[in-house]
Amino acid sequence: MFNRMRNKYTFSKGVDEYFSGIHKAYLFTALFFKEAFRRPFHLREVINQCFEVGLKSLALISLTGFIVGIVFTKQSRPSLEDFGATSWLPSLIGIAIIKALGPLVTALICAGKVGSSIGAELGSMRVTEQIDAMEVSAINPFKYLVVTRVIATTLTIPVLALYCSFVALYGSYLNVHAEETSSMISFYQSAFKTISFLDIATSVVKTIVYGFTIGIVGCYKGYHATQGTRGVGKAANQAVVLAMFLIFIEEVIIVQIANWIR
Repeated sequence: MFNRMRNKYTFSKGVDEYFSGIHKAYLFTALFFKEAFRRPFHLREVINQCFEVGLKSLALISLTGFIVGIVFTKQSRPSLEDFGATSWLPSLIGIAIIKALGPLVTALICAGKVGSSIGAELGSMRVTEQIDAMEVSAINPFKYLVVTRVIATTLTIPVLALYCSFVALYGSYLNVHAEETSSMISFYQSAFKTISFLDIATSVVKTIVYGFTIGIVGCYKGYHATQGTRGVGKAANQAVVLAMFLIFIEEVIIVQIANWIR
C-alpha cells in the first residue's frame, strides 16, 4: 500500500513538473518577443554573438558539408547506375542537399556546438550569481544575454545552412568530376534545374526556425540552471538534446506544410 501511494505521488509530481516546465518555457518565449522590440537593442552584442555562432562554426560546417556531399554522391551513384540514370545524379544531389541535408546537418551541428555553449555560459553565470549582479546594477540581463543570443542564432543559422549546402554541392561536384570529368557550370545547372522557389523558401524558413529553437532552448536551460557546477553541465546537455528533438519535429511539420502548399 505504501509503495503504491509513493509511486502515485511520484507520478503526480512528475506530471506537475512537466506542465510547469511547459508553462515556464511559454512565458520565457513570450518575454523574448516582448523584449526583442524594445530599446535598447544592444546591436554590438548581437554582432559579437553572430561572430561567436557564425565564424567560429565555419570550419566545422565546411568540413561536415564537404564530407556529406562526397559521401552522399558515392552512395547514390551505384543505385542510379543500375537504372542507367547517372545523368540524374546532380539533380538528385541538389534536391537532397538543398531541401533536406544542408539545413538539417547545419542545425544539428549548431545544436551540439552552439546550443551547449549557450547553455553552459548562461548556466555558469546563473550559478555564480553574475545574472543577479546585473539585475542589481540596473542592467536587464534577459535583454542583454538572452535576446541578443537568440537573435544571433536566428540570423546566423540560415547563412551557415546556405554555405553548408554550397560546400556540400562542391564536394559532390568533385566526386562527379573525378568520374565523368563534367564542368562545374553544367553540374550546378543540373543541380538547380529541379529546385523551385518554394523549395528554397522552405529551406530558408526551416533554418530560421531551427536557429530560433537552438537559441531559445540554450538560453532557457542556461538561464534556469541550478545545483551549482553540476547544474551547468546538466543545462548544456539538456539544451543539446531538447534542441535536436525539436528540430526533428519542426522538420516533419514544415515539410508537411510545404507539401500541402505544393
